[in-house]
Amino acid sequence: MRIDKYLWCVRYFKTRSLATTACNKGQVKINGSVAKASKEVIITDKITLRKDQIDYEFKVNDIPKSRVGAKLVDIYRTDLTPKEAFEAREMQRLSQDYYRKKGSGRPTKKDRRDIDDFYEDSEDAW
Repeated sequence: MRIDKYLWCVRYFKTRSLATTACNKGQVKINGSVAKASKEVIITDKITLRKDQIDYEFKVNDIPKSRVGAKLVDIYRTDLTPKEAFEAREMQRLSQDYYRKKGSGRPTKKDRRDIDDFYEDSEDAW
């Protein structure tokens, strides 16, 4: 089975064309080498996929006939992704929402002064 079709079947991508695009960008590796979308996947291949700033790693256990349900995905692959990758992504997401909520508009005069004070203090540290 082609790698783009496999990634679509085991629900890493919503459409097969998204999987193909990821392969063309070099975000998919099979056994350490960059894979084109037409590369064939065999059982015991180790696949590394870069998606949403996370490097997913998994091993192919079996080849599905067609797209499988979310509950059946673990039959066809073994997830080897370290938990630290997910924790780092979560910390990055939380750090972006720390100061201001998205869509809260421009900073107020007080916010602007606090930002300026922060940058002045950081320059003194150098």
